Amino acid sequence: MPFAGARRSYGAMTMPSESLRYPLNYPMPLAVAPMMAWTDRHCRYLFRRITRHTLLYSEMVTANAVIHGDRVRHLAFDPDEHPVALQLGGADPASLAECARIAADFGYDEINLNVGCPSDRVQSGRFGACLMAEPETVAACVSAMRAATPLPVSVKSRIAIDEQEEWPALSNFVEIVSAAGCTRFIVHARKAWLEGLSPEQNRSVPPLRHELVHRLKAERPDLDVSINGGIDDLDAAAGHLGPVDGVMIGRAAYRDPYLLAGADRRFFGAGDEVPSRAEVVAAMLPYIERQLGAGLRLHTVTRHMISLFQGVPGARQWRRILSTEVHATGAGPEVVERALAAVAGGGSERAAA
Repeated sequence: MPFAGARRSYGAMTMPSESLRYPLNYPMPLAVAPMMAWTDRHCRYLFRRITRHTLLYSEMVTANAVIHGDRVRHLAFDPDEHPVALQLGGADPASLAECARIAADFGYDEINLNVGCPSDRVQSGRFGACLMAEPETVAACVSAMRAATPLPVSVKSRIAIDEQEEWPALSNFVEIVSAAGCTRFIVHARKAWLEGLSPEQNRSVPPLRHELVHRLKAERPDLDVSINGGIDDLDAAAGHLGPVDGVMIGRAAYRDPYLLAGADRRFFGAGDEVPSRAEVVAAMLPYIERQLGAGLRLHTVTRHMISLFQGVPGARQWRRILSTEVHATGAGPEVVERALAAVAGGGSERAAA
């Protein structure tokens, strides 16, 4: 279905038209999780230099920010980031429906509702993981968004919150929300404790219950179920496929972006040659120049590149240069080239397919 979003310049960014939308083919075997302060458009552009097909997610954007804030700043992205999903935070069906229409106009490929974040700030806005206690509200939000746009609408949740018994809570939540038409669920396989644990602790302290997400798929084969939480590399991701439809990798991908190299061949059957780290850097340089031309500072992009050479001889020099020299007045792509030259072998090794 066509959308009316004509392209509009925003520095180096555009608001993609319908002709630039990426045809998603579900199930999607691999995705990178939405991560606040991390998976912004520059991070996604870097990931896209490493993997062409892995589904990427935005940081969570609140419905109020989309409707009342600077939409272009919050939502604009490079057309080369496709396939890319927008994660929304909110609990008002009418507001989320309006956001879904706006997201479609911007050219996103999927709308995702955050029902997993346990932070106090998110709870105060009555969205995130606290909504697991209100599956009927989530169902109403999903129904409204699906009525507003033909884009796929997915939900990312935990297995339970607080004192809820895990399997009954997850099963009941999915039953109610799927009845509203949601067929795609991404489940972080940990309970969220809304009091007593920080968001960081909620990512590690509650025990992983991967088997409950596997059980969800077994009991609801009609649904597209992806698993998230504690999955640190492509081998671990591959081990979950079969029991579930897809895997979402989070902080491991940010801390070592190059672990995504080879994902296209392994998970999507693509025949493209796997880029070396040096080739990834070379592909980022024109983008960096465009961002500098739009008035952004070098660090805005390069902060996402610091871990690109994780485990490679010379990685310390790479990190040092990108952590210090990028802040100098007038710093440009030559700083990145100098950092690359400091890496032994120039990062020319390719990941095994």
